[in-house]
Amino acid sequence: MLFDLSTPDEIAQEIGDRIRANRLAQNLSQSELAARAGISERALRNFERSGKGTFDLFLRTTSALGLTGALSELFVLKPKSIEDMERASQKRQRASRRRTE
Repeated sequence: MLFDLSTPDEIAQEIGDRIRANRLAQNLSQSELAARAGISERALRNFERSGKGTFDLFLRTTSALGLTGALSELFVLKPKSIEDMERASQKRQRASRRRTE
């Protein structure tokens, strides 16, 4: 599934499905994964069903499944030109002001 054209609900559902698929591939029950992640079994069940939950729940679950390495590229800026590369190398402290005309 490509997330580019998906709604937030569709993306959440896909993430829940992928968490469940990874859990099953590792032959873990919901209670085993919930215990490893330090969350309730009910929270995990709801997360797998809908993909909705707290960010902390998401991080705990992905960590317990050994998937946190996949998150390292999630929000990396990908420069498209030399100018973009130069801009990306300068860490911004805040957004520039919008000019009203």
